[in-house]
Parts: sequence; C-alpha cells; structure tokens
Amino acid sequence: MERMTLNELEIGRSATVLTVGGEGALRRHLLDMGLTPKTTVTVRKRAPLGDPIELRLRGYELTLRLEDAKKITVAPLDEKGEKV
Repeated sequence: MERMTLNELEIGRSATVLTVGGEGALRRHLLDMGLTPKTTVTVRKRAPLGDPIELRLRGYELTLRLEDAKKITVAPLDEKGEKV
C-alpha cells in the first residue's frame, strides 16, 4: 500500500486518512474538523501560490494549510475508490 502525506496528493485525487500527526491543540483541531483515520478526502483545488488547499470530506469543504497537511498520512485511492 502506497503512503504519502496529504500535501502531496494531486488535485482531483482521493485518499484515505491513515494517521493524524501533530501535537496537542493542533492534533485535536485536525481531528475535530473530521480528519480522522479511515476518512476519505479529495483534493478539490489549491490556492494560486499552492497554499492552502481545499479538501472535500464528510460532505463539506475544508481549507487546510500545507504545513498542517504535511502532518496527515494518507493512502491514495484509484478512480474506483480502491487503495493503490
């Protein structure tokens, strides 16, 4: 199974969250926003300079800084929604 961090995922690609890093309040904030293990996320778009990125998960859009996205490990999904 391929692993990468969320900031490496290309626009239009989906992945399953494996782990959420960070410490203390930051980690709690990421989990509270719905970025929990086994959640499917899709990168919708990036800001003109690449930061932040917009994600779709759990039926809503979430904007996340690249620095925070680097703390989230994901497993990319193929077009059929299966792990690569």
